[in-house]
Amino acid sequence: MNIRETIRLAFRSVKVNKMRSFLTALGIIIGVSAVITLVAIGQGASSSITDQIQGLGSNLLIVSPGQASQGGVHMGAGTLNTLTPEDANAISKLRSVSAVSPSVTRQAQLVYRNQNMSATVEGTSADYPRVRSTELQAGRFFNKYEVQGQANVAIVGANVVENLFGDRDAGVIGQKIEIKQIPFTIIGVLESQGGGMTNNDDRVFVPVTTAMNRLFGMTKVNTIYVSALSTDVIDQAQAEVTSTLRIQHNLSTREDNDFSITSQAQILNTAQGITGIMTSLLAGIAAISLIVGGIGIMNIMLVSVTERTREIGIRKAIGATRGVILRQFLIESIVLSLAGGIIGIIIGVGGSQLIGSMTALTTKVTLTPVLFSFFFSMLVGVVFGVYPARKAASLNPIDALRYE
Repeated sequence: MNIRETIRLAFRSVKVNKMRSFLTALGIIIGVSAVITLVAIGQGASSSITDQIQGLGSNLLIVSPGQASQGGVHMGAGTLNTLTPEDANAISKLRSVSAVSPSVTRQAQLVYRNQNMSATVEGTSADYPRVRSTELQAGRFFNKYEVQGQANVAIVGANVVENLFGDRDAGVIGQKIEIKQIPFTIIGVLESQGGGMTNNDDRVFVPVTTAMNRLFGMTKVNTIYVSALSTDVIDQAQAEVTSTLRIQHNLSTREDNDFSITSQAQILNTAQGITGIMTSLLAGIAAISLIVGGIGIMNIMLVSVTERTREIGIRKAIGATRGVILRQFLIESIVLSLAGGIIGIIIGVGGSQLIGSMTALTTKVTLTPVLFSFFFSMLVGVVFGVYPARKAASLNPIDALRYE
């Protein structure tokens, strides 16, 4: 019997018990669709985070108080705040730096007539839009003269406009809001970002001098954003900023830095590492169901061998070899797992697209997990089909014919 005839018989055997075949393949279907869907969610999250970080600007340096944690990414300053406006001024004079924006942030209550809300108030400089690639929907950002004069002007996010004025499209330029009972004139509205790590929709920006002296009574800044002249001099800029701050803080050669400097590349590498691990973990958990599905196939194939013992005996009696019997049962196992794999791929890809369109989650289906799922499902069919196939092939034809 040639291989084509063996395959035909295998397909016919699978089609005889359609419901049982479907239920047998269900474990593979669930496993494959889960792998593709979870990997799509993980890769979508990774892609979204990458886009947001790249949106920070490839020549951005973030200076934070306190030492850097392992991996070079600052994870919090604790109670020690070591950065000052003078540090920002010193950094702005470096030849490799194009712009500097010191920043202070606090939560504060905003009031407009009978409406109020809590929001993040960030005091910063006139260079902030250039350093952080911030776009305005309406109005303008404050200028250096308003920073120097500690002007009571504010730029508000889209959610602030909606919560205080009832409509994101409300004309709010020139309107006055109160921050900590101090009136501020709105001069600009930020472009809505809709979420993400750089989301400013719930923020209000005011001049850093106004925030430090009039609102919060601060002498230190939380962060200094530094824009290098270009990506080519980012390492030089980081070295110069480090040297300048050590001088500013009177640190001896034996003392560690009391600040940390993080580049966009470092943030990106850390984020990609974390999302990569999470994606692999999710895929691994989902792949377990593929193994369970394979065990299900093996169990059903063993049942099939028992049910078809007399058939196997008859075929052997009329000349079927061990190899022919082994191939047929092995092909049946592969057909079941591949059918489950193909259906699982369709459900996984379709489900991923549906999740992406109906929820806030970003999904990204790539060819790699699809091919992996396809070949892994075929491998499951081979691995878990070998034992039942060998058992069928090793049956003694005389004993098989006597089987009741």
